[in-house]
Amino acid sequence: MKKFIVTGALHGFLAVALGAFGAHALKDIVDDYGLSIWETAVQYQMFHATGLLIIGLLMSSKLLGEVKQLKLAGIFFNLGIVFFAGSLYVLAVSGIKVLGAITPIGGVLFLAGWVLIIVSALKHAK
Repeated sequence: MKKFIVTGALHGFLAVALGAFGAHALKDIVDDYGLSIWETAVQYQMFHATGLLIIGLLMSSKLLGEVKQLKLAGIFFNLGIVFFAGSLYVLAVSGIKVLGAITPIGGVLFLAGWVLIIVSALKHAK
């Protein structure tokens, strides 16, 4: 429970910092396309940072508890941020197009995480 709240807060912090970095430091370095890729990475990182916070809260004994599906959802969100947002950050500044092949792995991890939250709520709601 606590680890997902902590990693969610850490990813949220990093999303704000990387968003500011992109808006200020990168605006004269990368083109508009690169900036839009960077912004997409920041958005998805923040969405899933919030999701991690929610998972941590849902794992409270007063809500759903520490069910296996929520733990997996949190792991998938953390890995999804690394694969999805991470590949987009590198793509935005490097222009290495092959990194676009890694991004969907993160997207699938995000989708699987959301499905696991649904399953947790349906299966374990008190």
